[in-house]
Amino acid sequence: MAAKTTKVSFEDALTMTGFGRFNLAMLVVCASTICAVAYETASVAYLVPANACELNTTSAQQGFMAGIPLIGILLSSNIWGYLGDTRGRRKILLVATCLTFFTAASATLAPNWIVFCVLKFLSSSSMAGSFGLSYTMMSECTPVHRRFTMIQLLVSVFLLSAGSMAALAIPILPLKFSYDVQFLGIQFNSWRVLNIVYSLPCAVAAFCFYLSVESPKFLLSIGREEEALKVLKKIYMINHYDGDYEVTSVYLEEDSSPAVTGFWSSVVSQTTPLFKPPLLKTTLLLGTLFIIVYICSNPYTVWLPYMFDRFMKSLEKGDSGLNYCDMFRSSKSVNTTDYFHEVKDCSLNNIAMMMLIGMNIFLAIVNGLLAVLLRWLSRKGMLITLQLSAGLAGLMLNFSTNWVLTAVLFTIFYNAVLNFGLLSTFSVDLFPTYVKAMGVCLTLMMGRGSAVVGINVLKDMLERNCELSFYVFGGLTFVGGLIAFLLPMDKKKDSVESKNVAET
Repeated sequence: MAAKTTKVSFEDALTMTGFGRFNLAMLVVCASTICAVAYETASVAYLVPANACELNTTSAQQGFMAGIPLIGILLSSNIWGYLGDTRGRRKILLVATCLTFFTAASATLAPNWIVFCVLKFLSSSSMAGSFGLSYTMMSECTPVHRRFTMIQLLVSVFLLSAGSMAALAIPILPLKFSYDVQFLGIQFNSWRVLNIVYSLPCAVAAFCFYLSVESPKFLLSIGREEEALKVLKKIYMINHYDGDYEVTSVYLEEDSSPAVTGFWSSVVSQTTPLFKPPLLKTTLLLGTLFIIVYICSNPYTVWLPYMFDRFMKSLEKGDSGLNYCDMFRSSKSVNTTDYFHEVKDCSLNNIAMMMLIGMNIFLAIVNGLLAVLLRWLSRKGMLITLQLSAGLAGLMLNFSTNWVLTAVLFTIFYNAVLNFGLLSTFSVDLFPTYVKAMGVCLTLMMGRGSAVVGINVLKDMLERNCELSFYVFGGLTFVGGLIAFLLPMDKKKDSVESKNVAET
C-alpha cells in the first residue's frame, strides 16, 4: 500500500486516480457532444441542397444558409467560453445541448429559407462553446500521459459522425412522401425528417452531461478544493473499485482567476489575459493556425456532398482524361441553368454519398492511429507533416487527369482536417485553467470566423474559377504548415514521468 500522501499538485492527483472505466465513460460523454456539434454544424451540407426545391433558394442564398451555423458560433463562442470558465464545464454543456436540441428541431417546421436561417443561427449559437468545452472537459479529467490521445480520438468521433450523416441521408432523402401542413404553410417531407434525426444527438448529449461530474480542475481553480477532492476520489473508485485514494489535499501549479465583480468586468478579466504577455504570443499563434486550418478545410467539409455529387455525375457520363475542375464543369454542362435551383434537381448521388462515408471512415481510422502514435511521436511534427503534405496535394490536384489519382490527391488534401484535433491539444495544454475554456473557444471562434468567409468564397470559386480554388486553398494550407514550426515542442519528459507514476 502506498504511503499516505498529504498535499500534491493537481496533475499528480489526477494521475493517481489511474486510467480506466471512468475515462472511457468520459470519452463517451464528450464524444456525444462532439457528435452533436458535427450534426448541427454540418447538417446544412445535406439540408441546403435537399430543401432548395421547396424553399426555392438561389445559389447565393444557399451559400449564406451554409455559412449561418458558423456565423452563430462566431458571434457567441466568447460568451460560452466565459460561462464555461466561471459557471462550470458540465453545467454550461448541459444547458447548451438542451437549448441546441430545441432550436435545431424547430428548424424542421421552417416555412421559408429566412426562418430556417434564423433557427439554425439560434441552434448554432447555443452549440457554439460545446466543441471547445468538451475538449476542455476531456483534458481536465484525463491523466496527462493519455490526455492528447483521448482528445485526438474525439476527432475520429467527429469524422465518423460526418460519415454517419451521409449514411442517414441515403435512405431518408429519396423518400417521396409529402404532407401538406396548411396552418404552417409547409410540405412535411424527407429533408424535414432528416433535420429531426440530425437534432437527436443533442438530446443524447444533454442526458450524458446530466449524469456526468464537474471537472475537478475547474472546481479547484475556483477554490472549491473539497469538492474537487470528492470528484477525484469518485474517479479513483470508478477506475479501481477498491483501495483508498491517498490524496488529502491538492493544489494547482498555475495562476488562478483574479477576483472581480460585475458581469462585464468578469468577462473582461477572462479575456484580457489572452491578449497580454505571456499569453499573447500563444493566442496569436494558435489563432492564426486555427484560421488557416478552418478556412482551408471547413469549406470543403460543407461542400463535400456537392463536390462528390458532381464528381460521380461526371464519371457516370463517361468522362475521362479530365482534371477535377473539368469534371465539375462537365457534370454541369448538361444544363445551362443553376444546378440546385432552376433545374429543380435537388437529389444527391447515392454513390457520392457512399464515397463520403468511405472517406470519413478512412480518415477516422487514420486519426485513431495518430491518436495512438501520439504517445511516442511529436504532436508538432505530426501537425506539420499533415499540413505540408495536404498543401502539396491541393496544389497538384489541377494537374491530375486520372480520376483515381485525383481521388487520392483530394483525400490527402482533405487530411488537413485531422489537424483540428492536434491544434486543440495545444490549446488545452498551453492556456492556464482559469482562462482555458475562454482560450479554446476564442481560438476556435477565430477559425470558424474565417470558415464563414471560406464557405462562400469556395462556392463562388468552384462555379467561376475552379482551378484557382485549389491553388489558393492548397497554398494557404502549405503556409500553415510553415507557421506551425513556431509551436512549442512537446514536454516528453514530463509525460513519461507521469506515465511512470501511473503504472507504479
